[in-house]
Amino acid sequence: MLRIGLTGGIGSGKTTVADMFAGHGVPVIDADEIARALVTPYQPAYDEIIEAFGRAIVDDDGNIDRDKLRQLVFDNTQRRQELEAILHPRVRTEIHHRSLELDAPYCVIVIPLLIEADQLDLVERVLVVDLDEEKQVQRVGARSRLSEAEVRKIIAAQIERSERLRHADDVIENNADLASLEAQVEKLHRRYLTLARE
Repeated sequence: MLRIGLTGGIGSGKTTVADMFAGHGVPVIDADEIARALVTPYQPAYDEIIEAFGRAIVDDDGNIDRDKLRQLVFDNTQRRQELEAILHPRVRTEIHHRSLELDAPYCVIVIPLLIEADQLDLVERVLVVDLDEEKQVQRVGARSRLSEAEVRKIIAAQIERSERLRHADDVIENNADLASLEAQVEKLHRRYLTLARE
């Protein structure tokens, strides 16, 4: 089975594109969804994260407050690496297991940190969802409570757009409307079906 790694910067439209592939009957594995499940109570990563970062990150319901955790690691490389050392191997293992269980010509694996976390070996092709930075800032600002300065800080902390594009086998441009996006997804869907048969 052909495995397509879907990535892109914050606000690029990864989820929308993944949903469009799913609409074509393509199985989608989402690394963020797996990571969220791994940090719920009674999961192994839950206890490790609390041990590493303290009970201050736990909310009144006993869940890890992802916003608090994000704030702790965002500007602190060492702390971020600590968190990644706990989560990334588990996410990686789960992605591998899920992909083995699928029966389809190809699947889409959504991994925002595909390149940064050195997970390129999990996929055969890299699909980057790309857009202009100004549109990126607008879209993230519209969907979140973050200020423009905060959004730009997040973008600056991510891998350079040019570096992401350098690794791309395929690129979806998300500067226009949903119809344009759907047309690009449909074209790639046909291409991936052909590649999967080769």
